Amino acid sequence: MTLPTQSLAFLQSLGPMEIFVVVFIILLLFGAKKLPELARGMGKAMKEFKKATKDVEDDIRTAMEEEPEPAPGQNKSVKSEPVSPESDK
Repeated sequence: MTLPTQSLAFLQSLGPMEIFVVVFIILLLFGAKKLPELARGMGKAMKEFKKATKDVEDDIRTAMEEEPEPAPGQNKSVKSEPVSPESDK
């Protein structure tokens, strides 16, 4: 799945100095000890999101491949084998 280019358009106007300032502010807010924990939490969240997305896609594919069940008012076509008179004995 690819991201639309419009959502990342603002990154093209950021220079190296602006990126440095943003990283510096984040470092000041959270501290050097919290950043690895935040990154680990973000990684786990992304992994769970991808797993959930894959599960939903698999469920949709499975549902599309299954034969639809007839509506409650419709007759099912049931195959029955002919009954021979000898089976009654």
